[in-house]
Amino acid sequence: MIRRFGTPPEPARRYKHRPGVYAVILAGEDVLVTRQEPVGRMAEPEIQLPGGGIDPGESPLTALHREVMEETGWRIATPRRLGAFRRFAYMPDYDLYAEKLCTIYVASAVRPLCAPSEPGHTAIWMPREAALQVLANSGDRFFLSRALL
Repeated sequence: MIRRFGTPPEPARRYKHRPGVYAVILAGEDVLVTRQEPVGRMAEPEIQLPGGGIDPGESPLTALHREVMEETGWRIATPRRLGAFRRFAYMPDYDLYAEKLCTIYVASAVRPLCAPSEPGHTAIWMPREAALQVLANSGDRFFLSRALL
């Protein structure tokens, strides 16, 4: 059984299944996160693990490398699967209610190649303990804490 984080689904609402991949990227005492500016109904910017949806026909690892590049501009190496969780969320970027299946990887930072290409995203290196306090969703916080053990 896959652990669920966040608010429970609303019984009358339809949710679209949305698989995604996300990375805990560590370097020394810091973790690479992305700051997403408010979109749609999102009132505040959010600090998130870099990652996102797997496109149809795309492998999870290909999606992970693509999403990290789009949201941070960084190349990563040696991704290792850490675990997975589900959460039910409204995705303002797509005006969509989704059942997100989030697979989390731990990866090494290689080097920055460019600025983030995903609109509204900024890459931030932040101390691990600070990231545990500000990541926007409890699933991200849980898996970052596991990666730090």
